Amino acid sequence: MSVLAAFMVPHPPMIIPEIGKDSRDQIVSTIKAYEKVAEEIASLKPETILVFSPHSIMYSDYFHISPKKKASGSFSRFGASEIRFEEAYDSELVGRICDKADEKGFPAGTLGERDPSLDHGTMVPLWFIRRRYKEGKIVRIGLSGLPLADHYRLGMMIKEACEELGRRVVCIASGDLSHKLQTYGPYGFSKEGPEYDQRIMDVCSRASFGELFDFEEDFLDKAAECGHRSFTIMAGVFDGMQVKAKQYSHEDVTGVGYGICSFYPQEEDESRHFLKEYEERILQGLKEKEENADAYVKLARKAVEHFVIHRKPLKLPKDCPEELLNRKAGTFVSIHKFGKLRGCIGTISAVRENIAEEIIGNAVSACSRDPRFDPIRPEELKYLDISVDVLGEIEDIDSKEELDVKRYGVIVSCGNRKGLLLPDLDGVDTAEEQIRIAREKGDIGPYEDYRLQRFEVVRHG
Repeated sequence: MSVLAAFMVPHPPMIIPEIGKDSRDQIVSTIKAYEKVAEEIASLKPETILVFSPHSIMYSDYFHISPKKKASGSFSRFGASEIRFEEAYDSELVGRICDKADEKGFPAGTLGERDPSLDHGTMVPLWFIRRRYKEGKIVRIGLSGLPLADHYRLGMMIKEACEELGRRVVCIASGDLSHKLQTYGPYGFSKEGPEYDQRIMDVCSRASFGELFDFEEDFLDKAAECGHRSFTIMAGVFDGMQVKAKQYSHEDVTGVGYGICSFYPQEEDESRHFLKEYEERILQGLKEKEENADAYVKLARKAVEHFVIHRKPLKLPKDCPEELLNRKAGTFVSIHKFGKLRGCIGTISAVRENIAEEIIGNAVSACSRDPRFDPIRPEELKYLDISVDVLGEIEDIDSKEELDVKRYGVIVSCGNRKGLLLPDLDGVDTAEEQIRIAREKGDIGPYEDYRLQRFEVVRHG
């Protein structure tokens, strides 16, 4: 196999002597483990070192692969400008990965480079590696806001590209663990913090990469981790392979988790195609959900599928139930893919003849006109989870105390600007959060004189 090994490593700038100075004494185990990793990489003599970094250029819907032939960087922003890096990129491998993405219509490539400088998520690992191994070019790949499944899929493409070129490579999955482990840490404490560290170290020490998909997005956000997507790309590189894993260290003394593990490929293993297993599980769940869906959700799905395939709105079906034809109401159609929002558009109050027409119109908008996302493609249809919210009467309220995030949605208005947030959303746990998000959606400042309204919904799906 072209991939010789992979390593899960953190990237705290304080680990560099000129930056951390005496504070490095807190993370001695991490330093020793990092030195061991560098020694192993030097013994492997890779032609290319691939670094997956959460601090490289990141887009919500695209994986950025650093272009050009070389890049430089320093720790100047951390007060150590004298520590500099000059790295050559493996342009041939970058090109082959991009070709793979293009062939599959996958959103990855070299477009949109905002800052060519190396980031600290890349430089911290290189600081250890380059002290022992000066050879080899690098490839730097950023993460994205796309689902974990797409990160794993990118890893699979990287593996294919490396094997086609016969390139001997080592992968570096750069990422700190939770930033919410201690009250004195940079982000305070959250119970999800220690839980994340315990779970991820257990998963990685066993190379049980299929379990990476079991970490829900809301949980990852609350844990404030920054490496999970790096680890998932790395896992994709080993798709279909047995992997020998070893944990070297795990520390949380600074309020941030630092974990180091190594991964060495072994023989092929058909039982370790984890993305295939995950997608089959998702598709089975969606099939069962669709079979039990009511008329509201079935109409929304039919409208989405018809528009994505035929590029024109669905005509009102003749078998549409009377309850959708005899009432008017605002509706929202929400589309999720692998647990992440893929589109959501709605109307606060009725603008069409009936609820059925309202659903069709908003389904078309949600799949094709949500400005936050690219239009949905035909190959995505089988992975979509669709729900419909029918809005009730809108009431004026005087304060946040009259809100309940599970029961009521909120509308924040200021002049002609208006922002709406539906109730009972993952990750929205307080009225303050609900108002803030709705206010930001309406481009309304925190100190403006805004008006609050609430509404209930009937959720279908």
